[in-house]
Amino acid sequence: MGGIKLRIHPLFYLFGLYYALTGRIFIFIIYTVCALSHELGHSFAAANAGYKLNRITLMPFGAVVSGDLDGLKCADELKIALAGPFLNLAIGLFFVSLWWIYPEIYAYTDIAAQANFTLALINFIPVYPLDGGRVAYAFLSLRLKRETAGKICRIAGVIFAVALFALFIISVFFTFNLSFLFFSLFVLFGALDKNKENRYVRLYSSLTDEKLKKGVNYKKTGIDKSVNVKKMLSLLDPDAINEVVVYDRGEPVAVLSQQKINNIIEKGDLYSPIEKYMSVT
Repeated sequence: MGGIKLRIHPLFYLFGLYYALTGRIFIFIIYTVCALSHELGHSFAAANAGYKLNRITLMPFGAVVSGDLDGLKCADELKIALAGPFLNLAIGLFFVSLWWIYPEIYAYTDIAAQANFTLALINFIPVYPLDGGRVAYAFLSLRLKRETAGKICRIAGVIFAVALFALFIISVFFTFNLSFLFFSLFVLFGALDKNKENRYVRLYSSLTDEKLKKGVNYKKTGIDKSVNVKKMLSLLDPDAINEVVVYDRGEPVAVLSQQKINNIIEKGDLYSPIEKYMSVT
């Protein structure tokens, strides 16, 4: 997750204070670690699609990452959205499988398993900004304009947040549950957030004077001209100076310097063959 900025929302501090005052700070720490691992799943899937996470904002019940995924195919958008909850499911199942082998560790891992399963199930709810909402956003974008699809998902998120707040009000008269309040605020803030600073950005090598003074690796890669930009991106090293040799029927036909590679990434389409941009300077 190198290069990803971490921001902590004020609600996160309040949520932590609530858990501390109720003597459950250890549970709060476990859920925070699970939320970060959830975002790792998104990060790996985004990098595989030629993108990386720019910023993660920690909030109660998870983290908000506003997606600016124009140009991505629906399949890749779905992979990125579902990678987080599926990683939580995998971690939870790992702990459960360990119980069969080492049942004595149950007392030490039950909360971690529960936290991962909870985060996964919550994020499957089809309302924005939860991952299920991003999946709905991707499918709606196939039939509607992205702007229209986004509005529908955000409105659904607001309605869900209001419903959660109503449950919190009801709980006041029965079994007081402050988690409903925090969860409703989490969904509400995420649904209304239009800040694109927390976006997925295309991967490219950013060479600063400080890096060059320390020395950086030089990576040379060979690809066929029919390979698309996305595949080329997956072969690059963002911490090195890259050079790509383009081949046609086994013969080199072009050499792409780091600057040319950066220009292709900025101007090109992820799914177009690299031969379309061999003349980009």
